[in-house]
Amino acid sequence: MIRQLLNTLFVQTQGAYLHLDHDTLRVEVEGSTRLRVPLHHLGGLAVFGNVLLSPFLLHRCAEDQRQVVWFSRSGRFRARLHGPVSGNVLLRRVQHEAFDDPDRALALARAVVHGKVRNTRQVLQRAAREAERVPPLVRRALGTCDWALEALHDAADTETVRGIEGQTAADYFRAFPHLLRHGDFTFDGRSRRPPRDPVNAVLSFVYTLVRSDCEAALEGVGLDPQVGYLHVLRPGRPALALDLMEEFRPWWADRLVLTLFNRRQLGTGDFDEHPGGAVYLNERGRKTVLTAYQKRKQETLRHPLFVEPVPVGLLPYVQARLLARHLRGDLDRYASFVPR
Repeated sequence: MIRQLLNTLFVQTQGAYLHLDHDTLRVEVEGSTRLRVPLHHLGGLAVFGNVLLSPFLLHRCAEDQRQVVWFSRSGRFRARLHGPVSGNVLLRRVQHEAFDDPDRALALARAVVHGKVRNTRQVLQRAAREAERVPPLVRRALGTCDWALEALHDAADTETVRGIEGQTAADYFRAFPHLLRHGDFTFDGRSRRPPRDPVNAVLSFVYTLVRSDCEAALEGVGLDPQVGYLHVLRPGRPALALDLMEEFRPWWADRLVLTLFNRRQLGTGDFDEHPGGAVYLNERGRKTVLTAYQKRKQETLRHPLFVEPVPVGLLPYVQARLLARHLRGDLDRYASFVPR
């Protein structure tokens, strides 16, 4: 089913210029070639800050449906390139019809949160197994996960599902400091815009990477990333991509962040504090996170529905395709991803 996982090239060097040389991507800095890579080896490009791309390179990426993502120098998402809309227009029509059907929308929102809660519980259970004594907040968060899984069955509307997800996330992040074993860093709760400490900075950065991969996966199968079922629709907000990434947050993003801190792969020198108290990864820190993120995407695992091992980086595409099949009526329900 899946034979190859194409790589994403991340470029952070300010002033770098990317352009095509026949079918080879060249990266130049101050007129000197720093890298040559065959274009067919790349699944996408991600550039940070002042990085230039030639028009012909952009045209080729659009034609090949090769993702190009722009981030600010500090790692905030700015824009993404995609080519002509692909997929059967009838798929997007049934996607919109499901949004207008309260029962179908509720079932999809419930499936998304069910997967997230189960994966959250796995992260907490792993921490509990490794602890000599389970902290009360971890025990409470595990209890909230058990409550949430039961409450989802009786949720009468999407707003109730959102409330269940919100309560689970709140208790999970209260317990999150007990999952960190690196004494140089503390976590006093989730802060997003801007992140106020190194842990939040890495969480936000990795969430941005996962969201971008989910958005690309949905467009790749022909779905509209803007029309979701759990997240409220807002102009410019990829609600369906945010829905899809919920099941990936705990076991992919959060576990990666915990590993980076607990193995001391990140230190205080990997972060910069900005005016107003914002904390962001610096270039060295981003390089460490991006390397770990790419390595994680190359790893394989067993998907509950397939015999062959699936690379982690392709899981958003697998789930997006399952969602498309459900919306078309080929599958009775959408099953969110929970690793074996």
